[in-house]
Amino acid sequence: MTHQNPTDAELVTLDVPLMIRYGLLFGVAHRNALFGDGAVDAALAAEREQVLPRSLRYLGEVGLRAASDLPEPLPGREASVMAREWLAIAVSVAKGIDEDEIMARWLEAVAAVLALRAWESRPRS
Repeated sequence: MTHQNPTDAELVTLDVPLMIRYGLLFGVAHRNALFGDGAVDAALAAEREQVLPRSLRYLGEVGLRAASDLPEPLPGREASVMAREWLAIAVSVAKGIDEDEIMARWLEAVAAVLALRAWESRPRS
């Protein structure tokens, strides 16, 4: 990103699968980007597909390999395609339990951003 507060339009141009790959392989700076802008971008994508935060948390709870084997990892065709891409990249670079745990925490972060956006956009009385 070119500045501190990117817009939603700028964030959706990020390559989340690439961020997952680098975040799992190359350590702190790339992991910070994955959990920062990458999580927000993924939440925006999930929001467009009307994914509920609990669906993302579930993927993290079942584990990377089990989640990647699900026929429909998220409800809906487009959401499943998106999730399968994220999970396939993670499986392709994961060497063990550490990467599985990082991916689970990332999915939780995406779910948290998604939930916060829903809470912020709720009608106020």
